[in-house]
Amino acid sequence: MKFMKLGSKPDALHADGKSIRYVTSELSTDITVNVGEVKFYLHKFPLLSKSNRLQKLVQKANEANSEEVTIVDFPGGPKAFEICAKFCYGMTVTLNAYNVVAARCAAEYLEMSEDVDRGNLIFKIEVFLNSSILRSWKDSIIVLQTTKSLLPWSEDLKIVGRCIDSIASKTSVDPANITWSYTHNRKLSVPDKIIEEGMKYREKIESVPKDWWVEDICELEIDLYKRVMIAVKSKGRMDGTVIGEALRTYAVRWLPDSVDSLVSDAHARRNKFLVETIICLLPSAKCIGCSCSFLLKLLKVAIFVGVDDSSREDLVKKISLKLHEASVNDLLILSRSPETTLYEVELVQCLVNRYMMHEKGSLDMDMVEKNEKGHDDFVLGHGSLINVGKLIDGYLAEIARDPNLTPSAFIELACSIPESARPIYDGLYKAIDIYLKEHPGLTKAERKKLCGLMDVKKLTMDASMHAAQNERLPLRVVVQVLYFEQVRAAAGVQALNNNPRDASHSTTNTDEEWEKTAVDNCKALKKQISQMKINGEEFRKNGKLTKKNSKSGKSVVQLLPSRSRRIFDRLWAVGKGHGGNKSSETSESSQSPTSLVPGDTKSSGSSSRHRRHSIS
Repeated sequence: MKFMKLGSKPDALHADGKSIRYVTSELSTDITVNVGEVKFYLHKFPLLSKSNRLQKLVQKANEANSEEVTIVDFPGGPKAFEICAKFCYGMTVTLNAYNVVAARCAAEYLEMSEDVDRGNLIFKIEVFLNSSILRSWKDSIIVLQTTKSLLPWSEDLKIVGRCIDSIASKTSVDPANITWSYTHNRKLSVPDKIIEEGMKYREKIESVPKDWWVEDICELEIDLYKRVMIAVKSKGRMDGTVIGEALRTYAVRWLPDSVDSLVSDAHARRNKFLVETIICLLPSAKCIGCSCSFLLKLLKVAIFVGVDDSSREDLVKKISLKLHEASVNDLLILSRSPETTLYEVELVQCLVNRYMMHEKGSLDMDMVEKNEKGHDDFVLGHGSLINVGKLIDGYLAEIARDPNLTPSAFIELACSIPESARPIYDGLYKAIDIYLKEHPGLTKAERKKLCGLMDVKKLTMDASMHAAQNERLPLRVVVQVLYFEQVRAAAGVQALNNNPRDASHSTTNTDEEWEKTAVDNCKALKKQISQMKINGEEFRKNGKLTKKNSKSGKSVVQLLPSRSRRIFDRLWAVGKGHGGNKSSETSESSQSPTSLVPGDTKSSGSSSRHRRHSIS
């Protein structure tokens, strides 16, 4: 820390308790100066020779036949006046970063300028500030902190502005040229270096990180911190990543961990202003440098402290640009009254909608560039969109356990991302299964609508096997899963995708359409199996479908679960012997798939459906 000593005489100013200061001298004191609650018994001559303000005050006191002068609202209080008084006497006094601002404001108040005496206190303090304090990194921060209690004097004297400019200028210096001390607590990886003698020692890394300054300025209060960060950004030389790291570090430093402390009456107002300030300081241009996780945590805090609508809207906009970087835990934002759901589902819906708008706009711009160049020289990156698809499916699986989550809200969020974001539907299937399990009171129409969200052709083998035994799924979904799995095993995934006639019906078809589709699909399956020369009797006996050696020399064996095999066995019978007759089934709840075979009773179908089970 820089310091400056003034004067050479011994300190003769003594204290008598907390409220009396006096100078020991052969001459008796002839003036009493009251500063706050402290009385200073001093001599007129040393004071009047340095201070123009004291000359005026003493003259007024003499006119009133008084030897006392009272100063109200003296900047810096008794301690600052004591420094000025010692300077007037020529006593030794030490100035440093902690008291220099108070001494400067006090000297300004007492008018201790060059007009009164050459080499006066104001001049000496200004030299100290400009030549030492403002050239020191840490001293500049300390001085800036002390200006808070000396407003508006420190502001009028431009001490605040000079400190801010000094700090901002130093943050923009090339890290390779930094020679001053700073705080940097992050652990750096230090490799082991083996010298020729075979001894190991730790090589000291001398490089200075770009974010070397962020921890030191975290000690500033939010209003001063805001002004420093604005100055840093205005220089235009600071990387957005470092700005983001600085804001994150400050938020961690000042925002409490517990919700109770966050919204407590004592700190709620300060926390609200802090969050709003951090939001306004966030880098623009897709918020480069700020992770989506940090932004979502900031949004959680913003909701709790009740930031204004404009700040919240700005934060939501920035998050929507980086949604593909988020995790499921980041999106689990607890809702507040009057919301009935456990989490802020509507907010996540808003984020997804905004993200898709940005994606559409980006895609349109890419298409324009492609048309202008006249050839396809770019690759559309679907990675971020697929990440959002996985994110939303995972989020749906988490919120599906909420008993207050309505089917419409679940469906709306599931439908908010396009099919291209879900190359595989396992995640959505898991979420639907959890929702069906946690909401057993759903109507048949609601269950059908939920399951209609799935594309069973895009389930993996494991998910298909699970779905085939899942008693919570509507019967038509189970049959379609079985059908597509067998066609896939028989003809391969590519052949299935290239055949427009396969799986042309949605799971939301009417009951009558589904009955006809089930029979037609079974006929198609029979054709596939007959081409593979599989004996129908052997299939019913062994319960397995085998693809014999093909030209490639590979074989595919598809084993069905026992319950699913029985369903498929009866569908096979329909396709083989009764393909031309329309099934008598009219509702999944009235009959099981076994009733598709003439002669089976309703009771046997009910018993069979009862044995379906879930492995979730």
